[in-house]
Amino acid sequence: MKTKFYLMTVAFLGMMGASNAQAQNPECMQNLSIFSEHAKVKNYEAAYTPWKMVYDNCPDVNRAIYSYGDDILEYKIEKSSGAEKEGFINDLMALYDNSMKYFPKKYPMAKTITEKVLFKYDNKMIDDAEIYEMLGKAFKEDRANFTHPKALYLYFSSLVDLHGAGKKELQEVFDVYDDVTEKIEEENNELTDKISPLLEKEEANTLTSKEKRRLKSYNSYSENYGKIVGSIDSKLGALADCGNLIPLYEKSFENKKNDVDWVKRAVGRMFSKECTDDPMFQKLFEAQLALDPSADAYVYGGTLKKKAGDMKGAIADFDKALTLETDAKKKSNIAYKIATSYRRSSKSTARKYAQKALDANPSNGKAYLLIANLYASSANSCGSTPFEKRAIYWKAADMARRAGRVDPSLSSRASQAAASYNAKAPSKTDIFNSGMAGKTVSFSCWVGGSVKVPNL
Repeated sequence: MKTKFYLMTVAFLGMMGASNAQAQNPECMQNLSIFSEHAKVKNYEAAYTPWKMVYDNCPDVNRAIYSYGDDILEYKIEKSSGAEKEGFINDLMALYDNSMKYFPKKYPMAKTITEKVLFKYDNKMIDDAEIYEMLGKAFKEDRANFTHPKALYLYFSSLVDLHGAGKKELQEVFDVYDDVTEKIEEENNELTDKISPLLEKEEANTLTSKEKRRLKSYNSYSENYGKIVGSIDSKLGALADCGNLIPLYEKSFENKKNDVDWVKRAVGRMFSKECTDDPMFQKLFEAQLALDPSADAYVYGGTLKKKAGDMKGAIADFDKALTLETDAKKKSNIAYKIATSYRRSSKSTARKYAQKALDANPSNGKAYLLIANLYASSANSCGSTPFEKRAIYWKAADMARRAGRVDPSLSSRASQAAASYNAKAPSKTDIFNSGMAGKTVSFSCWVGGSVKVPNL
């Protein structure tokens, strides 16, 4: 019976990683089975000795050595002190390195370095300089596998702190900010692409149990990326305001004006921070137009024409930008940028471009949030009675909720916005006193459409 159980366990472990000639070592295979069974039930003390035997003698026999070894050594670290604890910590760091050496496909460089940094960070064993150096190497040399939200934040956060200590230049802060936020956007785009078809199946009530688990996992990851983006933006803070951006770009312009990546990032940041009134924005825009007359350049040109009162020219540039861009997500982002430029001057035009953003990418939650804000800010001009005017907030809340559903990275912002709008909508008492429960309120203003009053 024991022999049968042993063979079944070894067969199971064999699926976890490729074995080589060392798999012929019966003592390694027996101890592999023993420590794995202990580790499965979290009996790490009993697992340690057989695990150590396999690790020392057959380090490439099976990746279970590393998947369980991490937990086993962390247990030993927690239960020890002094020199013994330091020895186990060194063993764990070596384990990470060896996992990458023997099973590189399962333990790529970026993920391995991330594990080392996070362990050291959580145990207060690493300073900002080492965090930035290690994570910088991982990001630059293995960007595809650098996906851990907390590590992305630490990479940027450590740099900001080094800048605050006078050890790093502001331009480097901006460069890494762009790199990190672009990476997060890429990862979240992949998630929303997976979420979108599952939402359709959820609404049709045809999700399988496996798909429900996937949707929950995708939502969780996306929410984490959203939290990290918020933390990164907070960490950047006032460093990216116009007062810092303008002198930095004025100082660097002559040396950098032929660097298309620098120019595009500089003009993009000034646009997003609404520094478009300064002459430096015009210079950067003209430099980008000369280097790369792409869709974004026409967005900035349209913005300048709009500010100068040339509305016809502005619309022509905006539409040119949308025509030039063929990538759906980039087209959506461009339409969203255009929409934000109209949010104060023309709500209906802003909504038109926000809808174009959604047409190009239905997962663009920012467009839904913008439309929600446009509706909410029109409350006083939509409706003839106080009840009708406040009913617009139900429509705004619905748009905000949609933002969080299509893009869970926005779920926190979306939930807060929806709660705020609902709080301003008619209360149950208002609904009762008005006799409007279950009825429909139509909007004759630019918003159009209608909303159904909740039943009591």
